[in-house]
Amino acid sequence: MIEIPYLTALTTYFSYGLLFAFGQFRDFFRKFFDWFTSNNLHGYAPICLGLEDFYIRRLYLRIQDCFGRPISSAPDAWFDVVERFSNDNNKTLKRTDRVCRCLNLGSYNYLGFAAADEYCTPRVVQSLEQYSPSTCSTRVDGGTTALHNELEECVASFVRKPAALVFGMGYVTNSAILPVLMGKGSLIISDSLNHNSIVNGARGSGATIRVFLHNTPQHLEEVLRELIAEGQPRTHRPWKKIMVIVEGIYSMEGELCKLPEVIGICKKYKVYTYLDEAHSIGAVGKTGRGVCELLDVDTADVDIMMGTFTKSFGSCGGYIAGSKELIQYLKYTCPAHLYATSISPPAAQQIISSIKVILGEDGSNRGAQKLAQIRENSNFFRSELQKMGFEVLGDNDSPVMPIMLYNPAKIPAFSRECLRQNVAVVTVAFPATPLLLARARICISASHSKEDLVKALQVISRVGDLIGIKYFLTEPIKQKFD
Repeated sequence: MIEIPYLTALTTYFSYGLLFAFGQFRDFFRKFFDWFTSNNLHGYAPICLGLEDFYIRRLYLRIQDCFGRPISSAPDAWFDVVERFSNDNNKTLKRTDRVCRCLNLGSYNYLGFAAADEYCTPRVVQSLEQYSPSTCSTRVDGGTTALHNELEECVASFVRKPAALVFGMGYVTNSAILPVLMGKGSLIISDSLNHNSIVNGARGSGATIRVFLHNTPQHLEEVLRELIAEGQPRTHRPWKKIMVIVEGIYSMEGELCKLPEVIGICKKYKVYTYLDEAHSIGAVGKTGRGVCELLDVDTADVDIMMGTFTKSFGSCGGYIAGSKELIQYLKYTCPAHLYATSISPPAAQQIISSIKVILGEDGSNRGAQKLAQIRENSNFFRSELQKMGFEVLGDNDSPVMPIMLYNPAKIPAFSRECLRQNVAVVTVAFPATPLLLARARICISASHSKEDLVKALQVISRVGDLIGIKYFLTEPIKQKFD
């Protein structure tokens, strides 16, 4: 749980209040100007009402140059960011022909497979020539190739489950699977900071949803015990099924799930466990098999394992792994399998090849080196940030490390100043986080060299001093990093 300093919370509330007050003031006068101008709706109601897009118009557009920055190269350790400008106070942004070479601290390129790879890239090019960019069909029609079958076998073996099913989009993997597995009369107990794809999937299922305090197994057990005793609303009948949903690494917090404790509670109360490993699979564990391997949890104790290929594998899509009976059932019932175009064959080949590199099946030890490098890079970077006095969330070994900004004025200041010094970072604010908890989310890669990390630390330290986000006491800073 994040404890916000009182003064920081007060100034942050004041800043948002000031923005809201000025926004409402401008909207008040805007009504008078709109009164004299024809909107040509011809009786139609406006699609976006004033209050519905107030946040976008009066807050987001002021700083939209900090988001959605286009790039013109592979998202490697360094990449090219296309420069943009605005002639209307940031309402619209126009691209230029100029690019800025920046150190990439924002992409999910954990193992460095997003750039050209000596083993993966030739095989991807070969699959493109053989199969074309798309199957132009669903899996149940003409969209299943030999690569798709090989990929599912490869994933099932990698995560140590009997079977797996792959999809073309990671977000859809959660949002389409949960409504199939859960329904009316079922109970979903979800971590309060689970990803939006889980939230939307749970809402779409029609099941009763309850949340427990983030990464707090004790509260999970209290919620479980109370809801099992009460039963379904009104009728108090027993629940048809109960599922607990957690993430391996929480994408906005960088924290590892307390999986052993969660599994123990789920087994005690005979409820199902759903583990989202989008940010952990391939990135942590001795052989890259995620939090189960890192925390010494038997994958047989996790009923449903979900993950994506967009982070550690340099591709796209997602997977569900579980029992053969579960996967067979999903093949008959899941809309994302029945109606969506299958994953692109070159993307499938990229995943297969990267898994082989991770496991050393390419005939080298590059996979082990990448895993050791990302662990070393992550722990070094986190340690140095903390020594400088930044408030850094998350656990050791996690490649995701949020730096707390809090105040809305510090969001664009941090992003723009880092970019000016050729470091590209991702800033995150409401609604992706609670209103007071704006942050910069740093993603570390195995492709980052020690020199890259030192440069990034020096820039972030200077910017931190400039905008005042070093909330803790600092250790004496060395002129040169060891």
